[in-house]
Amino acid sequence: MQTILKGRSKEVTIGINRPFIMIGEKINPTGRKKLAAALMDGNFDYVCQLAENQVAWGAEVLDINVGVPGLDEVETIKRLVKLIASVVDVPLCLDSSNPAVLAAGMEATPGKPLINSVSGEQQKLDSVLPLVKEHGAAVIGLTMDDNGIPKTPEERLAVTEKILERAARIGIPSDDVIIDPLVLTVGSDSKAALVTLQTVELLRKEFGVNINLGASNVSFGLPERPTINATFLTLAIQMGATCAITDPSKLGQSVKAVDLLLGRDDNSMHYLKYFRAAEALRAKEAMEGG
Repeated sequence: MQTILKGRSKEVTIGINRPFIMIGEKINPTGRKKLAAALMDGNFDYVCQLAENQVAWGAEVLDINVGVPGLDEVETIKRLVKLIASVVDVPLCLDSSNPAVLAAGMEATPGKPLINSVSGEQQKLDSVLPLVKEHGAAVIGLTMDDNGIPKTPEERLAVTEKILERAARIGIPSDDVIIDPLVLTVGSDSKAALVTLQTVELLRKEFGVNINLGASNVSFGLPERPTINATFLTLAIQMGATCAITDPSKLGQSVKAVDLLLGRDDNSMHYLKYFRAAEALRAKEAMEGG
């Protein structure tokens, strides 16, 4: 199963036997005061710089969220996606819980975007999926419903079935539904990551769908977060995850190493290319920092 996303000029294919896809997470103001202020002030040069930096570090899709209290999100996302699409050519992932914001973003986005997200909640199914169908987009499906986040892999699988069935009913193919089995922090529940990994394994066996993770959630509240995140992502990729919303500057090298070890990188070319590019970026950042 393959999910194809399109940017201004670049096409990205997500699939189980293909290199793992990193979706850059940094254009999201949650917990990022500088970005929130930039969005409120209309300082889109800073946001475009974030976009360019993430692509330089290996992001092949960019998550775009403009959720700042008091901000006109509909107008902001229309302006912002046009600007970002003018400086990078990768596909965009439009991230909002507001269907009006998603609709405005899809109308302004070139190519075929990814929508983040729908869930098994009835109101979300009714409001988001028709927009996805109308605009020919792909969508991330969260394994939660009106009862909250299920505790077991089997219950999350049942929510997945509900989302896929509802999408198919209105003509959205399963290739265009990427399932997110939900990553919760192990800081408050030591079994949280295990449940997610077991869900990934079940999703791969039962539905064969593409699987996305919000990888950095797993380490929230704990020290040395990059180590936890990289280890978790390595396990998840082996289980069948195919993409993640994450920080490519911190996890890119690990992702390329996993692809190499799983036989998805002929002659180590992707790994070596990424290593050289990362070395150059680190040297550039050190020089600018000095």
